[in-house]
Amino acid sequence: MRTSNPRRGTASRLRRTALLGTVAALAIGGGAAVPVPALAAGGTVGETGGLQRDFAAAADAYHVPLQVLLGVAYQESAWDAHAGQHSTDGGYGPMHLTDVTPAMMAGGDAGAVGRQDLKRMAAAPALHTLRAAAELTGLPAERLRTDPAANIRGGAALLASYQKDVTGSVAAGPGNWYGAVARYSQAADRQGAAAFAGRVFATIEKGVGRTTAEGEHVRLAADGDVDPATGQLKALDLKSAATTDTECPATVACTFVPAAASNGQVSNRPANGIRIDSIVIHDTETSYDTAVSLFQQPGGSAAHYVMRSSDGAVTQMVPTKDLAFHAGNYSTNMHSIGIEHEGYAAHGATWYTEAQYEATADLVKYLSARFGIPLDREHIVGHDNVAGPNSSLVSGMHWDPGPAWDWNRLMSLVGVHARRHGVGPVGSVVTIAPRFETNLQTVQICPSDDPTGATTACTETQQASDFLYLRTGPSDTAPLFGDQALHPGAAGTDRINDWGAMAAAGQQFVVADKDGDWTAVWYGGSKVWFHNPHGCNTTPAHGVRVITAAGTSPVAVYGSSYPDAAEYPAGLSPSTQAPLSMYSVPAGQAYVATVAPSLTDDFFPSSGKVVTGAKAMYTIQYNHRVGLVYASDVTATDG
Repeated sequence: MRTSNPRRGTASRLRRTALLGTVAALAIGGGAAVPVPALAAGGTVGETGGLQRDFAAAADAYHVPLQVLLGVAYQESAWDAHAGQHSTDGGYGPMHLTDVTPAMMAGGDAGAVGRQDLKRMAAAPALHTLRAAAELTGLPAERLRTDPAANIRGGAALLASYQKDVTGSVAAGPGNWYGAVARYSQAADRQGAAAFAGRVFATIEKGVGRTTAEGEHVRLAADGDVDPATGQLKALDLKSAATTDTECPATVACTFVPAAASNGQVSNRPANGIRIDSIVIHDTETSYDTAVSLFQQPGGSAAHYVMRSSDGAVTQMVPTKDLAFHAGNYSTNMHSIGIEHEGYAAHGATWYTEAQYEATADLVKYLSARFGIPLDREHIVGHDNVAGPNSSLVSGMHWDPGPAWDWNRLMSLVGVHARRHGVGPVGSVVTIAPRFETNLQTVQICPSDDPTGATTACTETQQASDFLYLRTGPSDTAPLFGDQALHPGAAGTDRINDWGAMAAAGQQFVVADKDGDWTAVWYGGSKVWFHNPHGCNTTPAHGVRVITAAGTSPVAVYGSSYPDAAEYPAGLSPSTQAPLSMYSVPAGQAYVATVAPSLTDDFFPSSGKVVTGAKAMYTIQYNHRVGLVYASDVTATDG
């Protein structure tokens, strides 16, 4: 769940945030902040420096057992400093001190751009532990963001303040810091706090060593003699999360672990009128256990389900009635269920196992039957297919589960079998349907695409893929299509995260032209071409709905679906939306749409109020991603 590349895959670019509560005002040792010595250049303390020395100096200054400080930081960041940049949920440095802004929440997995409650959402004390650490240490907030040594001291100061709050003293062995560690997790419920503390003390027991992304080697020696004082959890006065029965088919091994409450919103879908009409497939970009633990940390994202690679076991983390922040688009979050899959988009075929596909198929069929979700690629989508909610966010939308996810395999397992291959006349609809195993495509994978560290230089590789490259003309030498949001006025690339020139298996488009072995379709406002000899990469589609512009002017394309401002009752602040500036449906072009348009709507979790507008919008397969158009702007025909 990396944060350095905005197009990395996963509903889940997560790091921990913190709920400070009242301890921000507490200082160590009876009300005064611990004196802070001058920090040497490069973020080191003392004469020789080094990140290991920084941890030792901070632990000594604030009387925190070194193994506790190292264990907490390892769980928060794996000791990476991230060069002063924040994670997508606003955390900085090795201790992941948080300072969240409304803009971060707008562009994160909540996808809350345009919502009028952004300031309130970002104002929670849980999201501003960096400010509290600045008060405790006397260091400027900016230094805590950019200087790893200062950041570590800030984390140590917070831990010490929590320890004093829990036990009244910092003079204790590492096992007696259990309550402070649980508090540092900032989980709102007892289960989440205990889970974080359990992971920290398990790390202390087994030990760990790692070379960070910055090239620093850090080591936490194993200590099997630490006996965590788990009884201290009671002193935190946390509520127990409500027990929830899992919502899984009997064929899937399923357990429930609650995600942090701030990583979604309590609702009552679909009983309250919010339809559930889609399922979003993600990959975790990290291990299964890490994904589960990250979703328990407040201030980030969460999916409803997490699927293990090895055996298809499932952890449900959000009840289906509630919204989970997983898709980067609030309208999508309102109406979807998110399923994360253990794996890495750059290594897809090696992680997406048959057990995972089969368990996912069983879960998808169960959810489809329960909520009436159609079993097609208009409603079973990848995170890479979700619309950007506004113009500024389109280029940074995630691209997981990546081109090595076998859509044909999943759809076959849910009972959607490919028709006979071929291509109809101009104006007909085709479904993209390459055979995954033999559809070998060359992609470039760079280090920033691969959080495992296995890719050390940009490398061209050929792999089985679920997509076809799209070109500006009927030739292998024609430039790749450049999506307007990614490459304005320029050609596309074969970079694995460049979704702009990819048509994925199961997506449907209207045939615009044919030339020998090449087929053209309407895509992203343009005519694009892909190699399709004898229709080997497509199947004709029937019974679909096609939209065209109702007049001679281009039709605006949107990324969200909110009511008009005048449709909100008094006392509720309207959310806002605007057309995606780089996209439109020109007159004369045609796109496949959902069978029926849906009314615009919005949700206010504080009151449970659902606002439904009078206008309806179609979801269309616009390019690699979907888009929305007002039904009144288009003419719809059944094909």
